[in-house]
This record gives sequence, C-alpha cells and structure tokens, in this order.
Amino acid sequence: MPGNPYPLGAHLRDGGVNFAVFSRNGTRVILELFANEGDNDPYASLELDPVRNRTGDIWHIFVPGLKAGALYLYRVDGPFEPREGHRFNVKELLFDPYAKAITATSIFHSLPPNYRTPLDKTDVELEESRHFYQFPKCVVIDDKAFDWEGDRPINRPLHDSIIYEVHVKGFTAGRDAGVRNPGTYDGFREKIPYLTHLGITAVELLPMYEFDEYENTNINPRTGDRMKNYWGYSTVNFFSPKAGFAADKRPGACVHEFKNLVKELHRNNIEVILDVVFNHTAEGNEHGVMLNFRGFENSVYYQLVGSHREYYMNYSGCGNSFNCNHPIVRQFILDCLRYWVLEYHIDGFRFDLAPILARGQDGAIMGLPPLTNAISEDPILADTKIIAEPWDAGGAYLLGGFPGGRWAEWNDRFRDDIRKFWRGDEFVSNGAATRMSGSSDLFTISGRSPSHSINFVTCHDGFTMNDLVSYNHKHNDDNGEENRDGTDSNWSYNHGYEGPTKNPLIERRRNKQMRNFLLTLLVSIGTPMMLGGDEFRRGQEGNNNAYCQDNEISWFDWSIANLNSSLIAFTKRAIALRKNHAVFRRCTFFQGQRAGSVPDIQWFDMDGSSPEWSKISRFIAYVLYGQYCVNDDGSRDSDFYIAANTDRQDVMVTIPTPLDGKSWYLVADTSIEGADAIAEEGKAVKLREQEHYVIPSNSLIVLMAQ
Repeated sequence: MPGNPYPLGAHLRDGGVNFAVFSRNGTRVILELFANEGDNDPYASLELDPVRNRTGDIWHIFVPGLKAGALYLYRVDGPFEPREGHRFNVKELLFDPYAKAITATSIFHSLPPNYRTPLDKTDVELEESRHFYQFPKCVVIDDKAFDWEGDRPINRPLHDSIIYEVHVKGFTAGRDAGVRNPGTYDGFREKIPYLTHLGITAVELLPMYEFDEYENTNINPRTGDRMKNYWGYSTVNFFSPKAGFAADKRPGACVHEFKNLVKELHRNNIEVILDVVFNHTAEGNEHGVMLNFRGFENSVYYQLVGSHREYYMNYSGCGNSFNCNHPIVRQFILDCLRYWVLEYHIDGFRFDLAPILARGQDGAIMGLPPLTNAISEDPILADTKIIAEPWDAGGAYLLGGFPGGRWAEWNDRFRDDIRKFWRGDEFVSNGAATRMSGSSDLFTISGRSPSHSINFVTCHDGFTMNDLVSYNHKHNDDNGEENRDGTDSNWSYNHGYEGPTKNPLIERRRNKQMRNFLLTLLVSIGTPMMLGGDEFRRGQEGNNNAYCQDNEISWFDWSIANLNSSLIAFTKRAIALRKNHAVFRRCTFFQGQRAGSVPDIQWFDMDGSSPEWSKISRFIAYVLYGQYCVNDDGSRDSDFYIAANTDRQDVMVTIPTPLDGKSWYLVADTSIEGADAIAEEGKAVKLREQEHYVIPSNSLIVLMAQ
C-alpha cells in the first residue's frame, strides 16, 4: 500500500508497518524484508513506485501484516557521480537512518581487509553484491510495549548535579563486579546501589548508540590481538541502543533492557545523560564503508569539499563531518534527541566535538547556528541538560561562548589549571582560584551561570586520576600506534616512581593527592563531573587514550575498590558535603565586597591579609560567606574557610575571625589519611586554636563556622 511520508522510520500502524525514508536524488528505493537475523537473502524485495510511493523527497510504503520484530534493510539506486556528491549504489544494503534497533552483528568484522567503497562508475558496475557476508538487520520496534510505571525524566537543576562519567560495558565487565550479566545494561542495573551509596546524581554514559567495535583494525603489538573501538565514538545508527550491550541478544531486546536500566536509575533518583556523537558517522572518508547516510543522500548528510565533492570535510578527525546545519540533517538530529527524551526518558545529552554542530554547510563557524539554537529552544528538550564539548578536531575552540543560549560546557581550563596547581607549579594560583570560584572569566560574557561550567579533573579521554598521580608520561604502546596517540600535555606527576609501586611513602603521597583533587572538584563552584572509578584508584596502566582497549585496561576491577574502600568513603563524604551546603552549589557568580555588607567571597594570603595576585604562588585561601545561600531545609548556609598549600613545606596560616561570635570547626584536612580526612556531617571538630592553622605540605583544608 502507498503508506504515509511521516513519521520517518518504521512505525506500527493499523495492522502493519509504515516505512518512510528520505532520498532526494535516489531513483529507486527497494525495501528488503528478512525472516531471520542470520539470513543473507530477503524473503521479499518491495520496490517502491516513484509516483505511488513518493511524496516530495520522502519514499514511503505500508506493509500489512508485519509486526514488531520484523527485520528489514534498504537498497537505493541513483547517480554514482562522486564529483557531484552522489554515491548511490543499488547493490549495497543500507540501514534505515531512523531504525530503532539493529541486530547484534558486526559489519566491520566480516569486511575483507582490502574493502573500499567504489570510487568510480566502473568499480560500481563490477562490484559484487555484499551478500557474501552477514549484514545486520533493522528491527521494527513497538515503543508502546514497555511499561514505564509512571516514570518521567528527573530534570534536576544542573547546580544540584554530581555527574559520574562511565562506560556501560566497562562498569561491570571486569573482575569481581558481582553481577549476573557482566558488561551489559542488566549488569549495570545491578550495580546501581553502589552509585546511590556514593551519592551520585547523574550518570553520563559513554556512547551507547549503535556502533561497531570492530571498526578499529589496529593490532596490539604485544599480544597480536586486533584492537576494538571500545569507547564507541563512531555511530552506526543514532536511534538504536547498542545491541551488544544487552544480555538478551534477541533482535530488539536491547530496547527494553536499556529502558529498564533508565527506569531503575530514576527510581534511585539518578539521572541519565547520553554522550552523543552527531559530528560524524562510522562511514568514514571517500574510502570508507557504506552503511546508510552515504547510500541514501551523501550530498545532504555530509559536508563535502566545494569543487571536489568526492572528498569530505573532516573537522571530526574521523574521516567525515555531519552536515549538521542542513535543514534535513538538523531535523534528523532534533527528531533523534526528542525520541530519546520521549521514548527513553533521557535527562540530558553531552555532545561530542560540539562546534561541528555550529558549522555551516561551508564548514565555517556560524554566529547563531540554527541547530544549536534549535536544540536550546526546543519545547520538548526545554528541561533537558545540553552539554557541549566546546572544541573539535578542526581547530574550533568555543569554551565560554558556545552559541545557542543555555548550553553547559566541559571546562578543560578547570582540568588544566587545577592539575598544574596541585602539581606544585609556580604562579598558577590565580588561574586555580578563578576555576574554583566558578570560571566567571569564561561564562559571564555569555550571560550564563557557574553551573554551566562542567568542572572535571579527569574524564574518559586522558589519564584516570590514579594514573595522573602515578605517571609522568603516557604509556600507550598497546594501542598499536607506537605511543604517538594521546596527548602529551597531562600535567601529571608520579611522586617519585613511574607506575605501580609498593613504596609506602609514595603511596601515601598519591592517596593524598587524589583526596586533594576530589575535594577540590567537589567544593569548587560549577557542576562537578567525576570519571567513574577514580574514587577507588582505577588505573589504565598509564594509557591516556584507551579508546581501543576493550579489556582489563579499561574495565572496572572491583577488587581494587575493596582495597581502596577508604578513598570511596572519603569521596562519599565529600559528595555529602557538597549536597548539604548550598554555598558550594551557587547559581550566580560572586560579586565580592558589597557596600556596607558582608562580601560573598573574600580572598586571603597566608598572613590573613589580602593577596597580591601577581606574587602569590602555591597557595590559595578564601572564605565563602553562606548568608547569601539557602540550604534545602530553608536555613542560611554556614561560612567556610578553604585553603590549599601546594608547596613542599608546611605553612602556618592566619585564619580570619568568623562572624557573629562563631567558631571554626575542622571539616576536612587532606593530610589526614583515609576517610577521616573529611568529617561526616555533624561531626566536625572545633579547633582549639582559632587564629592559626598549620597546613601540611600539599594539602587542602576546609573549615566551617558555627
């Protein structure tokens, strides 16, 4: 039957399935139906009539009798003129760009080593069908079949959030995870009590849209094993949860399994933020594989080089760049985001290499990009967190000024300035103080708040926190790239020995430094993001680019969590400190001294005087005045004195006199070993000496007035 042109994708309707896809320059569209996921040949090939089954640029057909679970693919014919941007090839099987699930089969694992997409007409005419290997199938999904039991997105304010960045598989794939189905959505669900115990409010999941881990063809020079694309920053299909992460491998079962994970996280008051990769796709450059977009309308979906349209603009560093501000592509991205919010109850998105979303069709950064503005203003996404990684591989760096309104941004300046400060670099106190107080230098101009700064010391990309304090240099030899990959700007320090050691003095110093980093992150103004596993010293053997390590290097080793339980307890208490005191969760930037009133922040030198910022080095001290911040119970918050000494020597500081006859109580001193470095709520001890405090070398203290 003719079917309807909208909505795009495959939708159950009136006793059958309606299929609709976009192709402007395609001349033939063939819908292939399969009986089983392992079949190479379809049981039916339905060629759409260009008059009866086409409305504008949308091809559509209704197939009575099909049900949820039906398997399908497309083939599309049209001009093969790469210099004009057209790469149609009717012999190629194609995914539906709007497919809601893909069967768990790798494309790249079966490709011949010498496979290349044809580059001229002769190659296309001579090319054999790709039916010689198994191609994954699209799965028709019934979104109404899942019972959400009243669940809705949580929509917690950013300033109340504590984000935990984590890989779905890696969280439970390693040793001693203690779950029935390690490395799966179901396994992750079993581990939620750990997150609630820690106090996490949101998980930021590394890419879990469908990707193909076998895309990577590098070889581990030590083991001879083929590497994988573990992180998943190379999307095959944007509407589909990765089937390989599901314990249930039946076609489409990943949908319910992931929804169950989201529902259970929400039951535990934990939000779900997805790391999404709209900047490029897995189809690669002009030599890459054809999967979907290239075969439906290459000239629309990708940014092509002006007079040489057989080549792709590559602002992603991955072979191609998605043509994000073309109206068709913009609509595709908005449809995708809305779908995940409406059908999966997702609370937010972190956009990888986000400046590509701000590039026009000519590749230039736009002043007010239609896409980023549309995402910001979309009524369905209105309460959804939108977080930009504000740089790309094409040289764009938009930190503090990412266009489009309410966007939050990963703040790599926080990462670098805090790392340098705690490493003991000279004359970096000014930068660290600016980061700890909310990065007003970056975010005030655009009219945003401190919470729009996503503060982090470590993330998936780079050293883990354990490796940050254990290695001076990256050790990426197992990546098969001769240690050339990964950044050399780590601002790390091994504390006297490169890598693991049994030296107790070095271990104590490393543990203290991790307490410094974690506490600094959690008392700083802005939205904190932790790298999962940092709280128990998860390491990657010095690998700062473990994108290809789908093994014990990247997976959580929960036996280490048992060994470092005191650091977990410390982190839990530091998170509770932030949650219990609004002064650390400010929504506005500091104003400093106000006429005739108490300032909201006041900075000090070691002797209690105002600091000379051009001279101060390896020291920061300030008071946060709590009277301007209201706690959750309606009370005015306490005042806090925070001081950091990154010198090699202990220092005695003069503590400012607390207001209103109050006294100072010791909340935290990272020089104290174990969890007792920070007091539990309500158990802070009153200082016997109220005027002075000796801050040991490389330590952070927090005092509270009460």
